[in-house]
Amino acid sequence: MADRAARAVRERANCARYRPGQRGGFYESFFQRANHPTRPLAFWIRYTLFSPAGRPEAAEGELWAVYFDGESGRHAVAKREVPFAGRCAFARDAFSVAVDDARLSPGRLAGAAGEGEDAIAWDLAYEGGGEPLLLLPGALYDAPLPKAKALVAAPMAVYSGVVRAFGRDVDVSGWVGSQNHNWGTKHTDLYAWGQVAGFDSHPDSFLEVATARLKIGPLWTPSMTPLVLRHRGEEIALSSLVQAVRAEASFDYFTWCFRTETAQLRVDGEISARAGDFVGLAYRNPPGGVKHCLNTKIGACTLTLRRKSLGREAAVETLTTARRAAFEILTDDRGHGVPIRA
Repeated sequence: MADRAARAVRERANCARYRPGQRGGFYESFFQRANHPTRPLAFWIRYTLFSPAGRPEAAEGELWAVYFDGESGRHAVAKREVPFAGRCAFARDAFSVAVDDARLSPGRLAGAAGEGEDAIAWDLAYEGGGEPLLLLPGALYDAPLPKAKALVAAPMAVYSGVVRAFGRDVDVSGWVGSQNHNWGTKHTDLYAWGQVAGFDSHPDSFLEVATARLKIGPLWTPSMTPLVLRHRGEEIALSSLVQAVRAEASFDYFTWCFRTETAQLRVDGEISARAGDFVGLAYRNPPGGVKHCLNTKIGACTLTLRRKSLGREAAVETLTTARRAAFEILTDDRGHGVPIRA
């Protein structure tokens, strides 16, 4: 049954879940990200709908874009908002997204957002990626909890085309990243999220990991850390609820350490970035309020995979990347010190 549920989610990986006019608050995002193969350069582009609880007539479409330049330390940040009705479309039966004149479809995306020095435009194609990757067990994608869902529809996607930032065209041909989809009725109360699409040491390996805590009334749940690693043709999915709760993790600004272990293997990881590598973004929450997202796509990651045999460590591999890790923190804390740019 678990395999059947996961299969059903993968088949609808890029179909929108939002029902126009629904009164329950909702957000939904399709985002793309990729890194230069050797330099600390990256882009992140996000097509989003936001519908506040009880006010579907106020639903909006949003375009977000960030161009990260870790060489100069300057990052362009752009955002555009338009009314959803009549100007946006998120198809429920196909992969077809429109936010005003910006489009997203299988293998293609084009659009523009922002003004002046922060203006960003894109005209991109992508291919490959492999089978969709689920960070949650398949049955949870249609369950009431968690209220936020996320998957990677195209891990290891290879991009071509141009991103225009800081008034110049950047050819992103050969940049590797991913195409992603997330949605829900409420943002996760506190999380760290990480992704590596190709390690420097292992360019064909892909990591997706998160540490999250939920607030139920006045009480906080323990932290939960699901992790999925695709490595050497194998998918190592340490993402069941029991496994996620047993995992150990802690994060602050701006380092995150995690460990998850079974009888067969153990994974230890650290993801980090400098404060200047982050941009701050304000995410509206459907029930109300605003979360701060600290977002970088040029972080560092070290991951150690230990295989076990008869209770002893039989093999150890270390995967590393210096500036190709995605790292986000979602928080209510206002003392992080990262300027909110959009």
